Amino acid sequence: MNKKKTIFSRRSFLLGAGAGLPLAAVSMSAAHGNAPHFPPVKEVPDLAVIKGLLAKKEPNVWLFTGDSITHGAKHTEGYRSYPEIFEERMRWELARTRDWVINTGISSQTTRMILDDFDWRIAKFNPSVVSIMIGTNDCAKADLPVPVYEQNLKTFVDKVRALGAVPVLHTPNPIILRLSDERKTLPEYIPAIRRVAEGLQTILVDNYAYWEDRQKRYFNDVYRQWLNDRLHPNFRGHQQIARLMFRVLGIFDPEHPTCNGEYYEGEH
Repeated sequence: MNKKKTIFSRRSFLLGAGAGLPLAAVSMSAAHGNAPHFPPVKEVPDLAVIKGLLAKKEPNVWLFTGDSITHGAKHTEGYRSYPEIFEERMRWELARTRDWVINTGISSQTTRMILDDFDWRIAKFNPSVVSIMIGTNDCAKADLPVPVYEQNLKTFVDKVRALGAVPVLHTPNPIILRLSDERKTLPEYIPAIRRVAEGLQTILVDNYAYWEDRQKRYFNDVYRQWLNDRLHPNFRGHQQIARLMFRVLGIFDPEHPTCNGEYYEGEH
């Protein structure tokens, strides 16, 4: 049996076929042109700082941290995770070859774990920019309710800024809530990230809003195409996370492969 067919059959219940949705819904996005509707980018001073970092000749250190989604293991099935796609964009397509892209995401992590390990996972690398996506595990912990989680995010932003680095907050991607009872409160954590971003004027990459909008427009499209299981993005999901980040940071270019353009010989 063809491998792709095997994978689809194994996941068909998880991703909606068992819920009575017609398989024709899979192609609904194509029938409607599949036009993306990106969340508006909130203009904050840090975006100008990012622009300045990209304009200077001196190299930058871009650090990514978070849980299993940022870790990017297993569920990408050997393809690139969003920090790796970011590295391709930064160090190859933008020709910033001396910039370093570091990923300290670890599966199962929470805001508390990252704060406890801050010196090892963030400070020691002297980062220019620190990107964090976290919350999918926090919402499953009784001792990390929304107010504690929100305060942890504020503390994280303060510690990053104390290093002289630019913080970038991500909302995590939506999950299949009907199959994730232990994480059923995740939607309550998303506004906390937005409040921190608004209150502390940080850059926000709102993956949750983008994926939710896509899901509403194209029925079961996100779950079928962008998730590998009930929680984790597959490589297509990671591509979407990377591309939304590019748009927010002002480095999206549809002519380049990381932004969905075609590869061609002789780029550099």
